[in-house]
Amino acid sequence: MNKVKTLGIIDDDKIYTFLVKKTIEETNLVDMVKIFDHGLDAINFLMKNADNRDALPEIILLDLSMPIMDGWEFLEEYVLLSPKLDKTITIYIISSSISPYDIEKAKNISLVTDFIIKPISKEKLIEIFKKLQVVPTK
Repeated sequence: MNKVKTLGIIDDDKIYTFLVKKTIEETNLVDMVKIFDHGLDAINFLMKNADNRDALPEIILLDLSMPIMDGWEFLEEYVLLSPKLDKTITIYIISSSISPYDIEKAKNISLVTDFIIKPISKEKLIEIFKKLQVVPTK
């Protein structure tokens, strides 16, 4: 299986991001994990690196409930930004929300691949990585 070069986590929960990063590292299927505390940090990073294919993540794990710019606001900005990016990014919403409204809303956003309720397991992460077709890292 090919390794994921870069994975982005957009979540303000420091304990959660620490645990998910450790779990991702245990899979040995991701070279680098970038963590953003809120959607605005992530959008600014994506805009700054829009032409830098190597800096852009292949996958983003997106929380919905965050300060400054939440997951929904991030997605609104990302829809406008995505055509300018030099790479297609696969987005998974990873949320503690069990609201049918949130799940349905996510399904109606074409750029969202799936809605996963926290916590995310190591097995689910491996399944996500297997679905992604990436160029092998050197």
